[in-house]
Amino acid sequence: MKRRDWFKLSAMAGGAMALNTLPSLANGSYFRHPLDDANEDLARLCYNENPYGPSESARAAIMESMKIAYQYPFAYIQEFQKTLALKHNVSPEHIVICGGSVEGLRAAGLAFCKPGGKLISPDPTYLSMMQYVSKMGTKVVNVPAKTDLSHDLEQMAAAVDELTNLVFVCNPNNPTGTFIGAKRLISFLDEVSVKVPVFVDEAYFDYVDDPSYASMIDLVKKNYNIIVSRTFSKVYGLAGMRIGYLIAKPEIANLIRDRIQASANIPAIKAAEAALADTTFYAHSQQINRDGRKMIAEACDQLGLEYVKPQTNFVFIKTNVDVNAFNERMRAKNVLVGRGFPPLTQWCRVSTGKISDIERFIKVLPDALKV
Repeated sequence: MKRRDWFKLSAMAGGAMALNTLPSLANGSYFRHPLDDANEDLARLCYNENPYGPSESARAAIMESMKIAYQYPFAYIQEFQKTLALKHNVSPEHIVICGGSVEGLRAAGLAFCKPGGKLISPDPTYLSMMQYVSKMGTKVVNVPAKTDLSHDLEQMAAAVDELTNLVFVCNPNNPTGTFIGAKRLISFLDEVSVKVPVFVDEAYFDYVDDPSYASMIDLVKKNYNIIVSRTFSKVYGLAGMRIGYLIAKPEIANLIRDRIQASANIPAIKAAEAALADTTFYAHSQQINRDGRKMIAEACDQLGLEYVKPQTNFVFIKTNVDVNAFNERMRAKNVLVGRGFPPLTQWCRVSTGKISDIERFIKVLPDALKV
């Protein structure tokens, strides 16, 4: 077979595989809102993105990285491991860098979950890991949230048995926005992590103001059987660059690192390095998010709507309207809000986007609530 013919066949096969995987991606982490038709006038308050990023310094770093973009990223990944290790006061062997935190979630699932095994998960929560391991034959045991929408840690602990491979915790939780205080979560990890590894997703760590909250990275330093994930997609505004990382004790980190398939690239690494150093942009992102979620919360208060006190870059609101109907009404006003998260079909997750977009949401909210 001639070389050019081989490339043609490879391209055709690759295209077929991409088409075959699109349905699963549409229902997984790479979700596009069903009402998003790419209209530039849409206020997209549905993706939990930071529309103010990347910072100017990160953008400059991306452009500068083009000079070395012909190189493979492996040496740069190792150097960035050292940077993150220094930030968190751990060894580089504790750090796993991946092409977005989604890849870290999936690699961890691949490392620990087995066909016929179980993964214990709160419900509702961020589903990327659960959707992935269920395709491997792992049974996902969903533990319903408590009446205040927080994780039912007692029931999650009780669900652990000899078939359990992994436990997933999202703190703060997406989509509810609830969080677990440090003392309560440490107590849970003291009980559960001696039996089975626990994955703690801290994607929204940078937005939490409540003093009772704390990262679980300190427990990693104490050799706990846990994995903590972080992302550059939120406060740093780098969702499109796809870079995140995990922190775990070296023996766990090595298991996961060997299963990473989507490597971080050089522009993403350089952007993340610049973002970490840009403390001014970081503080600005935090503050403008506080301003945005305060605006949404005050609008809810004025309308008498129940909502979860926001500690993330979104607000989870009980609209008392079916979420699909609420979405349609909002879309008619050029606003996109969060999709449904069963069984909470009268709740809606509203992201904190640009202030002008939040103002548009608040303006049209009363009409969208009418029965």
